[in-house]
Amino acid sequence: MKGRISVLAVAALLLAGCSQSGGDSGSGPVTVNYWMWDANQQPQYQACADAFHKANPKYTVKISQYGWDDYWSTLTASFVSGTAPDVFISHLSNYPQFAAQGQLLPIDDFVARDKIDLSNYQKGLADLWVTKDGKRYGLPKDFDTVALFYNKKKLQEAGVEPGELDNLQWNPQDGGTYEKLIAHLTVDASGKRGDEPGFDKKHVATYGLGLNASGGGFGQTEWSMYAMSDGWDYADQNPWPTKFNYADPKFKETIKWFTSLIDKGYVPSLAIATSGVAQMDAYGAGKYAMVTEGSWNTKAYWALKGVESGIAPVPIGPIGKRASLFNGLADNISATTKNPEAAWAWVKFLASPACQTDIVADHGVIFPAIKDATVRAEKAFAKQGIDVQPFTMHVEQGTTHLAPIADHWADISAIMTETMDAIFSFKASVESLDQANEKVNGLLR
Repeated sequence: MKGRISVLAVAALLLAGCSQSGGDSGSGPVTVNYWMWDANQQPQYQACADAFHKANPKYTVKISQYGWDDYWSTLTASFVSGTAPDVFISHLSNYPQFAAQGQLLPIDDFVARDKIDLSNYQKGLADLWVTKDGKRYGLPKDFDTVALFYNKKKLQEAGVEPGELDNLQWNPQDGGTYEKLIAHLTVDASGKRGDEPGFDKKHVATYGLGLNASGGGFGQTEWSMYAMSDGWDYADQNPWPTKFNYADPKFKETIKWFTSLIDKGYVPSLAIATSGVAQMDAYGAGKYAMVTEGSWNTKAYWALKGVESGIAPVPIGPIGKRASLFNGLADNISATTKNPEAAWAWVKFLASPACQTDIVADHGVIFPAIKDATVRAEKAFAKQGIDVQPFTMHVEQGTTHLAPIADHWADISAIMTETMDAIFSFKASVESLDQANEKVNGLLR
């Protein structure tokens, strides 16, 4: 991750990000300032901006792109200083707090006026952008799921055919065929594999499965797919739960099993995973044979030099099904925008087939939220030699689980990150989840 930018740099960015026109009421041109955090997606949205300007010559979109960490700190600072962008890409974990603080413009009247058909989007995605008071703040722009990325050379060296990964199974008792594969793909410094006598777990050259972090209270690419395929769910309802389930025995047994892979030397320690070398970079360097990753990073993995990758489904769990979080982004309009009509016109275009189907899908970077665009995106990926079916199969087979949307998520995340870090570092047992869950639920009372 890139480091925090300096105070002077923040100030400069904020000045650059403020609205530059006098508002919608005049007849002159209007510039819509649009912020995003993913450089891989900037080309496709620049193409959408160009198409939008062609269809609406009065409006021009200026795109500013920041790294993930800098993005949220800079955006928060812009709200405080009154220099927020007109429109920005938002995340499910962040928008409820922004909405509660009055930083976002509700779009209900716009949606009703322009008769936006919410049924065009993948099931459930539109519901995530409505707060408890019934106000809507976004229209779905994409969706993502989780799958296994594997290094083809590592599989070949281990004598494993890619097809063997298609129907892996896991369980919290012995890990099933999934753990056996992870063990076999793990190699120590002397060349011994994890399932061979004499394997040295203290000197591992290649881990069978990589690790990004402890996952905090979300665990999207770390442990969510295992816990949910064991019959666990985050909370009593979603969105806006009244009680979280981090103390559930199903969750405890999942985390106990997963951390046992660290203890056995098949997965790197949390200290190694968070040492400053990103999971993708470690995978690219041959340190990890497989990783669990989100669909949004597919192109980035394919861009790694010297590594030929494949994608496989996550394992089937004890309930007899796979599972994946079903996450998605949307565009929020700042409450302080001087150009509400222009901002809405841009948001509406971003959520339309003209952008999602005709442009975004064909770029083959992400999966647009519009149902009809999914197949088109799959074809675009296929033209690049990437089979993304392990991602889209979750939608086809109904094994998606909506990402949790809750009040006080920042506080929940802080509690759970501290707890999960301690568990993954073997400084605490899974029983510490009882106290953590009590603290989390105390926030919701």
